[in-house]
Amino acid sequence: MSMIRIAPEVHLVLDPDTALVAEERSDSIAYSMEPVFERLDKLEAISEDLVNSLSPSMPLLNTWPGRENTSYLAGIYGNSFYGIIVGLAFSGLLALIIYIYSLMGGVI
Repeated sequence: MSMIRIAPEVHLVLDPDTALVAEERSDSIAYSMEPVFERLDKLEAISEDLVNSLSPSMPLLNTWPGRENTSYLAGIYGNSFYGIIVGLAFSGLLALIIYIYSLMGGVI
């Protein structure tokens, strides 16, 4: 935050944010909080994105527009694929066991 010196000989300054005219004091220091507020805004956007990442239908910070349900559809396709693979493996194993039992049935 910068102060505008109105009359340096009588130590008058103007605060441009509040339009307040005051006496300049040597025992107080004023700092600008704008860089801190900018970083807080960035952190708030990142934390919002982290919360949105838990929901498959919410948009993420660095994604293209219109990709809100991508995680949801990827979960459906992925789980369907693995379900089919496990089902086929189980069916193949069951068919193999039935075939082996049919071969052993003629021997016993």
